[in-house]
Amino acid sequence: MRGLNHYLLVPLMFIGALNWGLIGIFGFDLVAFLFGPATLLTNIVYSLVGIAAVVWLIIVLIDRPENAR
Repeated sequence: MRGLNHYLLVPLMFIGALNWGLIGIFGFDLVAFLFGPATLLTNIVYSLVGIAAVVWLIIVLIDRPENAR
């Protein structure tokens, strides 16, 4: 799972976090700026970021060390 986290999930979550930070601070949606507002590609990027966050959360909850429970 290290490869999945390192190469796919973390970069997607970074993109989502950066985008939400820009929206919250400046009111600027970087994804919509790059791909157009409400386009198919924009929706795909938003969906991939959301799926990555859910998968990452599941991995983190499953892979917790026994002594942390």
